[in-house]
Amino acid sequence: MLREQVSPDRSAGVGRETGVRRQPPRLAVTAASLATFMIAALTSGEARADLKLCNSTASRIGVSIGYQDQTGWATEGWWNIASQTCETLLKGAVPSRFIYVHAVDYDRGGEWAGSNFLCTADKSFAIRGVQDCPKRGYKRTGFFEVDTGEAQEWTVRLTDPEDKGTKGK
Repeated sequence: MLREQVSPDRSAGVGRETGVRRQPPRLAVTAASLATFMIAALTSGEARADLKLCNSTASRIGVSIGYQDQTGWATEGWWNIASQTCETLLKGAVPSRFIYVHAVDYDRGGEWAGSNFLCTADKSFAIRGVQDCPKRGYKRTGFFEVDTGEAQEWTVRLTDPEDKGTKGK
């Protein structure tokens, strides 16, 4: 699992209270403690899991993704990702074992495409369904398939053509 470390702010005075602190009534402490415990109990088992895409190219790229969730097929786009950076495309567990990716190189032309056809649009979109794209006013676009092996977290890495690597964990 990939994790990002964030250093806490060590600036003087940050997160510190000054002055005299009053003790809340006993009932309020109990209710606050119970609420904190319940939130911790409900979220402690949840690991941070996201679908990320890293642009390891020398160009700016536009990315769209497709996947199947409980309600059917979905495609979303466009994420504009600067050279040598990563973006979180979906927060939470990866919605399905197979994720489909289509990307466009804005600076040098070309694309990352495949033989799995899904619907896209020219501007930002979220589309349900993959049938009859042109009849519904969308483009029929080829996506390449990424097998996540049912992982809850996955990172796709797009590289320049000479690097020959297009995906990773």
